[in-house]
Amino acid sequence: MASVVAGLAGGLVATIGMTIVMTVMGDGGPPPTAGLVAKFAGGEPEDHAMPGMVLHVIYGVVAGAVFAVGAPLLGLGLGSIAVAVVLGLVYGLVLMIGGMMFWMRMVLGMEPDRDTMVMFGTVHVVYGVLLGAFLGAGILA
Repeated sequence: MASVVAGLAGGLVATIGMTIVMTVMGDGGPPPTAGLVAKFAGGEPEDHAMPGMVLHVIYGVVAGAVFAVGAPLLGLGLGSIAVAVVLGLVYGLVLMIGGMMFWMRMVLGMEPDRDTMVMFGTVHVVYGVLLGAFLGAGILA
């Protein structure tokens, strides 16, 4: 079973990779989490780009630990890289759907356009694959 520490580290690595892809694909605007910060702190998302990015990293790190502990509890072994990558891919898709349906639409009241949804989906797939690869490789096992 992957440890919480491995999940935290894998979540950090996956979030860094995801953020790089998000930066390359994005429009130069702040991450969606900046909108969440702005909702509670006031102002515009652009005013909260850095706190939004910090929040995004925290989400990614915690989500890595949830995957590392949760997958084995559900009877899903992360013993090989191939299996862990596939499970990570599925997890990334679940996070993408949750992010689009709950956070973006319900919490932030956003209606993302097609380009935003493609980018959002791509970066969450990248996150899941990197997380699965990290945990499947057993780097901190």
